[in-house]
Amino acid sequence: MTVRVVLERDSETGDYSAVCPELPGCASAGETEEEARANIREAIELYLAPGDIDLPENAKLIEVTVG
Repeated sequence: MTVRVVLERDSETGDYSAVCPELPGCASAGETEEEARANIREAIELYLAPGDIDLPENAKLIEVTVG
């Protein structure tokens, strides 16, 4: 799966921010571009990791693969 990331360098601090426009709230940062890339990769993995959910008796949980 490929996810778009917006990397921006802060002109005052020199640090980098990384934001995924398609994943609301998924953001990270780093002192270098390389660090920001590594951090956002981890943030995306955590964002997309399945969590525990309670299902009603009449519900079925399925998985869908994209890409």
